[in-house]
Amino acid sequence: MRAEELRRRLNYHNYRYYVLDQPEISDAEYDRLMRELQEIEAAHPELVPPDSPTQRVGAAPAEEFGSVEHRTPMLSLGNAFGTDELTAFDQRVKRMLGLSASEALDYVAELKVDGLAVSLTYDNGVLSVGATRGDGLRGEDITRNLRTINTIPLRLLDSANAPALLEVRGEVFLSRDEFERINQEREAAGEPLFANPRNAAAGSVRQLDSRVTAGRNLDMIAHGLGLADGRTFDTHWDRLEFLRACGFKVSPHAQVCHSMEQVVAFCNHWGENKHDLPYDIDGVVVKVNSVNLEERLGYVSRSPRWAVAFKYPPEEETTVVRDIIVSVGRTGAMTPVAVMDPVTVSGSTVSRAVLHNEDEVRRKDVRIGDTVVIRKAGEVIPEVVSVAASKRTGKERPFHMPKRCPVCGAEAERLPGEAVTRCTGIACPAQIKERILHFASRGAMDIEGLGPALVDQLVERGLIHDPADLYFLTHDQLAALDRMADKSAANVIAAIENSKRRPFDRLLTALGIRHVGQHVADVLAANFGSLGDIQAASKGGQASSLPHIEGIGPVIAESIAVFFRQAQTKTLIAKLRKAGVVPAPRARSALAAGGARPAGPLSGKTFVFTGELSGYTREQAEELVRRLGGRASSSVSKQTDYVVVGESPGSKHDKAQRLGVTILDESAFRELIEHGRAVS
Repeated sequence: MRAEELRRRLNYHNYRYYVLDQPEISDAEYDRLMRELQEIEAAHPELVPPDSPTQRVGAAPAEEFGSVEHRTPMLSLGNAFGTDELTAFDQRVKRMLGLSASEALDYVAELKVDGLAVSLTYDNGVLSVGATRGDGLRGEDITRNLRTINTIPLRLLDSANAPALLEVRGEVFLSRDEFERINQEREAAGEPLFANPRNAAAGSVRQLDSRVTAGRNLDMIAHGLGLADGRTFDTHWDRLEFLRACGFKVSPHAQVCHSMEQVVAFCNHWGENKHDLPYDIDGVVVKVNSVNLEERLGYVSRSPRWAVAFKYPPEEETTVVRDIIVSVGRTGAMTPVAVMDPVTVSGSTVSRAVLHNEDEVRRKDVRIGDTVVIRKAGEVIPEVVSVAASKRTGKERPFHMPKRCPVCGAEAERLPGEAVTRCTGIACPAQIKERILHFASRGAMDIEGLGPALVDQLVERGLIHDPADLYFLTHDQLAALDRMADKSAANVIAAIENSKRRPFDRLLTALGIRHVGQHVADVLAANFGSLGDIQAASKGGQASSLPHIEGIGPVIAESIAVFFRQAQTKTLIAKLRKAGVVPAPRARSALAAGGARPAGPLSGKTFVFTGELSGYTREQAEELVRRLGGRASSSVSKQTDYVVVGESPGSKHDKAQRLGVTILDESAFRELIEHGRAVS
């Protein structure tokens, strides 16, 4: 069968290219084979197997992650800091085995890649389940995302001779170049930066939309086995050779060491040369090579006695902060950035460090002119560790977050309980592309055909400066753009024209007001007849009417008021009126009209989210809560039932602790959503 032959050939060439780095065919020939297979599978979708190379592109968003029970526990390792602790580990192992301190003992030393531990289960040679480590006994089912990683075989090489059931353990990670590319995209979009490659890898494999994972070029190195049904090994090195033969990428730097002195030399060598690697390592894993001795040594708690992780200390340098500037991302997030005297840290020269937010600057008391200690978080992002206060001369200047956006001059807004300050200008050049894409998105004005490439051209050629300008575009202007035929231009103009009669709540959603998602827009639309009405209710003493509406608390009310008093907003509303944007009448929803919330397992429960979640956007998480009958709020009070904490949480986390509100991490929140029961 031609399809089977194509799958076999493509899997083989994937292995040659991604694992061995020894391609045998050109990219063009590979693409030709892939296109042929895609055409065959498109004609017969019911016959597409899960191990087909075409399945690596990712799938539509999943509702949630399931749970996976590991057949053999995923253990954590004890740590060794310094060569003295390595020597103590060697002596402890020999003592348990009844060996003298001078007797030889073989170890395997492997670089400790800084990533996310995963477990892969193969049934009869085909990948069936991929999971995170979780608590070591149960992890999250991320099979769809792991299928997108090219160095994970979907079918084992020589699968006919593979164990019927095989658990492979490995580390998913990002190269430094890929990590920097992702963070550049996030910075441009005004999204929080990943602190290090490990966090980025973890966030990538926990995406509900596996197409996001597929676009991030993750990698994996296999380093061990869980269950290998009917297969035995004499040494750990034999396991690594077996993994290589199965088609996995195994560290080319792993080494059998015949003494602890050789292990120490290996650790020292890579401590000095780790910057030559394309990915981050934070140490070396040292394992007793003999499987028989491994079994004799056994475990203590959930850690093996036969292995240890040697950890490298972080590298730090001293420099001077010459200025603190503010960058504005595409979502309006205003981020302070320290501009420093150039200094070499962890093998590269850095002159800037992100200070995250105003609270972080205050907490570390970083001032312009300060001498500071910096290091690279996860060996990549420069961060200020501390200030050398003893070196202050009295000429240092405190940093103050500007009251207005440094790009467009609109008011800078920091809402209570939030760490991030944002520009409120709807026409701010730093965020205009993102705002227009949001305005045209399916959940907003639903302007079909208005994608990123077209918006880029419209903004860069000066044809649009805010979303309202879309309604003044002409067919000739669009047809003159690159890759825009007459028919395509006509279709876009028609889609823009059709959007003029979208329901009022869709228009409110499209404006991108902070904290006004689809639910709040629905509530506002049920209580106000036009943008002018909301604008009037946001003025002076009338602003107090907004918080009295069900679902509109003081934080949301303030955000709405700030938005509508901006000169840019007033200009936009006037242009929308002139363009003939008249929202269609809509029926009031039961909730907006004062009816009861939908019944569900979270009925009566109020949630607040803070920090960045890896598996959901803030809007997705809040929508899940509402779907289950709960309420999502933007501020913490005694009436709050749960505060869900992601990475880099703001002051909401601290307030929740003070008030005794139940705090959930993302894993606990996911458990709550999956099973629909409250967490104590």
